[in-house]
Amino acid sequence: MKNILYLHTGAELYGADIVLLNLIKGIDKQKNNIHVILPCDGPLVKKMEENDIKVEIISYPILRRQYFNIKGIVKYVKEYIKCANTLVKKVKEYNIEILHVNTMAVLEGIYIKKKTKIKLIWHIHEILKKPKVVVKILTRLVAKYSNNVIAVSCAVKENLQKQADFKDKIQVIYNGVDNNVFNSNNEIQYLKKEFSIPKEAIIVGMMGRINAWKGQKHFLEATIPLLNRYNKLYIMLVGGVFEGQEWRREELKEIIQGQDNANRIILVDFREDSKNIHNLFDIFVLPSVEPDPLPTVVLEAMACKKPIVAYKHGGVCEMVEMNYNGFFAEPNNIEELSNKIEKMLLTNYKDMGEKSYIRQTKYFSLQNYISNFAKLYDQ
Repeated sequence: MKNILYLHTGAELYGADIVLLNLIKGIDKQKNNIHVILPCDGPLVKKMEENDIKVEIISYPILRRQYFNIKGIVKYVKEYIKCANTLVKKVKEYNIEILHVNTMAVLEGIYIKKKTKIKLIWHIHEILKKPKVVVKILTRLVAKYSNNVIAVSCAVKENLQKQADFKDKIQVIYNGVDNNVFNSNNEIQYLKKEFSIPKEAIIVGMMGRINAWKGQKHFLEATIPLLNRYNKLYIMLVGGVFEGQEWRREELKEIIQGQDNANRIILVDFREDSKNIHNLFDIFVLPSVEPDPLPTVVLEAMACKKPIVAYKHGGVCEMVEMNYNGFFAEPNNIEELSNKIEKMLLTNYKDMGEKSYIRQTKYFSLQNYISNFAKLYDQ
């Protein structure tokens, strides 16, 4: 029986949160004794407790841009040392053998590794490029202190290797999604009723937290012109915002309200029925303006048999095969993104959606994802 401790950046239910939840749910509890410590309360805590996963909350600091000043650094160091010592006590109390750190923003693993000498697995979900000095330092710390580095895509691995020498520590394990949860049989009629969407409507959608790089504005600029040419077309954006950034949602609302076809543009906050919303979409768009490491929302859409249109950068290039289950546009070229969405509307997109499902089950299944980590833990 191995004792494993997981540390993570938060307690929401977006990509990296869901990926972690699925891993812990699927790992063999007869061979592994699981402990989870999160920095705050939230929906992820509730989901873990529903699945009989032991969770504790210790408010350890997560490296954010808010700390990138002298006052912030001092505050971060004080909180870091205090909380890291508390975590060290937990590691000793639970006789932890493996520490699994989820994302680069959790640096407490370094302190724990130095104090206890346990095995450190660092699971990297990010493609960080700036501030360059910070990225260089972070990457070198990961390379130095981890026993194993797991990148969620080849794009993430390549970005890491540009910054530091990982020798033979780094490998790629693709995330997977649960096809029992995300599939083309999920109920959608209540959603059509809720949002007053007619039966014959074609829905082009995107899903993701509203922030500076997910590309919600690009999505609107690419799809709004199509509403004038396709009377059955509806467009839908789903996602919440960080606290204090509510202005981003208001900005999108203002754009939408000024449109002639505003009644066919749907903006929805974060919801827990994403599996059904994915199935509501006919075409899924990923307009991220920066490279997305391995967007879980794309895998979820593929599991629901949806074709993909995306900017050609990041991990999505490993998920989507051009002209097979999707189309790519050059990054940040809104006009080309619009053209590719229109091309998808005019092609047999349902056939492409079937091919999305084939690729997802072959390369990005939940079973493969869990099995690969189980082998890693066994080593």
